[in-house]
Amino acid sequence: MKVILFDGVCNLCNGLVNWVIDRDTKNQFKFSSLQSAYGQKIIQQFGIAGEYMDTVVLVEDDRAFLRSEAVLRILLHLGYPYKILYGSIIVPKFIRDGIYSFIAKNRYQWFGKRDTCRIPDIRLKSKFLE
Repeated sequence: MKVILFDGVCNLCNGLVNWVIDRDTKNQFKFSSLQSAYGQKIIQQFGIAGEYMDTVVLVEDDRAFLRSEAVLRILLHLGYPYKILYGSIIVPKFIRDGIYSFIAKNRYQWFGKRDTCRIPDIRLKSKFLE
């Protein structure tokens, strides 16, 4: 199982979740907010508590991927044409993560913030872990 942890109050992050859901034709991803009990458990399990709120986390095969690596691996799993972007993994991590961190730092200002975490509708409930 592949689990994407995301900031549940971030409009950009919720947009990413919606985008992935629409393209996940193999139904391979589950989702959970970083603020949820499940998200907190995973954060503690992988020892990423100090850096978790400004990143997307992809958990797969008992490994956690953060920031740009998480996004690129998500694109890889979505298949063609998105997996082509995985080729940018050759860009040094400090550059990729620098760009990611800049966007993450400004995400609330640019895209806004919700007062509460996303609550999936009945159609999508099975894709979300509590």
